[in-house]
Amino acid sequence: QVQLVESGGGLVQAGGSLRLSCAASGSIFSPNLMGWYRQRPGKQRELVATVTSYGFANYGDSVKGRFTISRDNAKNTVNLQMNSLKPEDTAVYYCNCAQLITNYWGQGTQVTVSS
Repeated sequence: QVQLVESGGGLVQAGGSLRLSCAASGSIFSPNLMGWYRQRPGKQRELVATVTSYGFANYGDSVKGRFTISRDNAKNTVNLQMNSLKPEDTAVYYCNCAQLITNYWGQGTQVTVSS
């Protein structure tokens, strides 16, 4: 089992920045894929960004150029720096860890961007 604990959500004005952090603990194997997904009101959960154990990152089209994902393998943490936030970025953001054949999810953290 893997436990994921997110932090860093909150309320910010459009154009502002937030940094989300996720700490993983438990039975963590390498390689794995860690990342962030979000669920906007009335929408399905969607990819924000993922990063492999080797540092290869992938971003959803709507956040490219504004968000940056990073990870620290020694600390089992993954961070998401969100800049130039827009009201449409308002969502619950979920940390994810995919290893072997299992997906693990955090409890989610709310990000609200006011216009």
